[in-house]
Amino acid sequence: EQPMNFHTFGAEGRPSILLIHGGGNAWWNYLRQARRLAEDYHVILPTLDGHGEEYARPYVSTEASAEEILRYVDARCDGRLFFLGGVSLGGQIVMELLARRPDLTEKALIDGSLCIPQPRMAAFCIASLRLGWGLLFGRGACRMQMALLRRMPRLRFPAELEALYLRDMPRLRRETLETMYRTYMGAYRLKDAVADTAAQVEYWYGEREMACVKASARLFQSRVPSCRVRAIPGADHGTLAVYRPEEWLERVRPFLEEPPVSRTEW
Repeated sequence: EQPMNFHTFGAEGRPSILLIHGGGNAWWNYLRQARRLAEDYHVILPTLDGHGEEYARPYVSTEASAEEILRYVDARCDGRLFFLGGVSLGGQIVMELLARRPDLTEKALIDGSLCIPQPRMAAFCIASLRLGWGLLFGRGACRMQMALLRRMPRLRFPAELEALYLRDMPRLRRETLETMYRTYMGAYRLKDAVADTAAQVEYWYGEREMACVKASARLFQSRVPSCRVRAIPGADHGTLAVYRPEEWLERVRPFLEEPPVSRTEW
């Protein structure tokens, strides 16, 4: 079976950072951050099955994605990361990875992710996809999205990222998003084993996020009391990760530079 695709930046041998994109996007979700971080780190950006250049591969689940990422980390990073982060679906995969491997990473970031099942919301999203797929994800819809972003200086994509978006988004298959809604939104539950993680964890959400995302942050913190929850002022779902990489970096760099905290200090 063909393995998951990974894009790398920066010299191997440096501390490894792995960042997981959200559902419906692709590796380039974190391209701008990766290029900056690659000055000091080895940065890895996976493309989840069913997304980006992997659009033809069926997306399976959060757990299956975590398993593929673990195989890569074991083979290429000696089973150990310095920093693991993800937004939305990517953040849920981070939670799964933390539960599977307590010593996988020194630091972790979960950004706007769910760990409390929302089956009604999942059913509504799937029904909406079936009714309006062409209007939501066709080539014309993607071009309109980019045209709207160009009018918003704080959110607009640079030309390179816009070209990647217009290449990959129209190829996204409805089956991929339906499976993602069923698994990420409708079914995933936080595993009890996450309480054993040795990682320093931050859990971000935009202050305009849905209540279920904020409740997920509280649930995670109840299992991992050392986790710091941060509400991002004025932000919606994934705003910093996708649209404001400089602000994302401003918040992440101090976290990366913090000295490690031993479990006895929690």
